[in-house]
Amino acid sequence: MLFGKHIVNFFLLASLLYFSYLMILITLQYVPIDFGAAFLGVKEEEIKLTHYQIAFFTHVYTSIFVLIFGITQFSVYIRNKFAPLHRTLGKAYVLLVLFFAAPSGLIMGYYGNGGIFSQISFCLLAILWFWFTLKAYTSIRKKSFLEHKNFMILSYALTLSAISLRLFKWVLSNTMELPPMDMYRIVSWAGWLFNLGVALVIINRKTRNN
Repeated sequence: MLFGKHIVNFFLLASLLYFSYLMILITLQYVPIDFGAAFLGVKEEEIKLTHYQIAFFTHVYTSIFVLIFGITQFSVYIRNKFAPLHRTLGKAYVLLVLFFAAPSGLIMGYYGNGGIFSQISFCLLAILWFWFTLKAYTSIRKKSFLEHKNFMILSYALTLSAISLRLFKWVLSNTMELPPMDMYRIVSWAGWLFNLGVALVIINRKTRNN
């Protein structure tokens, strides 16, 4: 049973590292800054706005570090053997989400593709991401370790929406024939609601086992 758990954990970590690598490749498309690269090719009007430019590149350049730093926060080995590193990377994660990634994501969400349906989703995602991360920080300051862990699970679940959104988009594009904007509206919600549901199941299961 324990061996099987280790296999599952190894598979999950390997998958997360692989998808993080793919996200790094996506990020590198915008280095150096190019207002016409990749996704920005369909944001011709928005990219003319200075505040959107700042928000977009702030979000792209910080979110990849948030994704990577977040991985370390769930490693029992790092937490037990390298506690100072765990705390330092945790603080960096919180700082990047609260002051850069989530606020810039909120601005981008306001201009999201797919109209008001998608815009509400992306704005709500940014707000919840900020709130869960803030609660994770305030709870550890109060030494409420279980609450801190639960909110970190919720926060990182939303961090992973950058990956799951693209996975849902890939699955739908290969299984269904939908107009591009209709597909985008679906994945704009599915990309983070699915993660949030999984996070709540994990938290509920851990609560029952304690």
